[in-house]
Amino acid sequence: MRDTVVNPTPATSEAGSRPLNRRQVAKQRTRGKVIEASRRLFAQRGYDAATIRDIAKEAGMSTGAVFANFQDKAELFDTVLAEDIDALTLALAGGIKGGSDMKSRLLGGLTAGYEATLDQLPLVQAVVARAWHQPLEDARKGREVLAPVTSQIEDVVADAIKAGELKAGTDAALVSELVWIAYLANYRRAAYDGWTVEQLKSHLGNQIDMILAGQLS
Repeated sequence: MRDTVVNPTPATSEAGSRPLNRRQVAKQRTRGKVIEASRRLFAQRGYDAATIRDIAKEAGMSTGAVFANFQDKAELFDTVLAEDIDALTLALAGGIKGGSDMKSRLLGGLTAGYEATLDQLPLVQAVVARAWHQPLEDARKGREVLAPVTSQIEDVVADAIKAGELKAGTDAALVSELVWIAYLANYRRAAYDGWTVEQLKSHLGNQIDMILAGQLS
């Protein structure tokens, strides 16, 4: 997963129209350090075991400095997740472009997703586990965050229907959902059985074949 830029040059406001003053630059750097420290600890320990006190220590600052930038650990985790979803979206898009047909596009994109995230399994596990214990409104926000990823899968399936690779009338949304569920479920293989990216890719290829078997033209 990508690193957070903690010292952007030149520093600009959100609108990008004027340089930040020293206080704003310092706040931006502090925020970046907190996010990066959080990412490391969430990746090493998971969500529950990484405390705000530990995150502050990892970032080399006080807990007050952390709370000056984030309301609580949940907000901090969501910020880390949003940034890493951006990286996953880019990885998926790059992998999809390398394919020539539906299966190779799906497999290329999702394998790139494994490559981008497999070094931070506790963070992935924390994301999946936390999704089951969120209030409904937070769960909806989570789906919105993931939309750039899942929509790419659905686009590949929709393209395959148009190209005649899949039967006309195939439910693109349902097929895409099943592929995404298979992709996520395979992280258990990596976490508990030590599977490599190549093993995950091979297994996912078989899963995709099974999911699409009844829909192939």
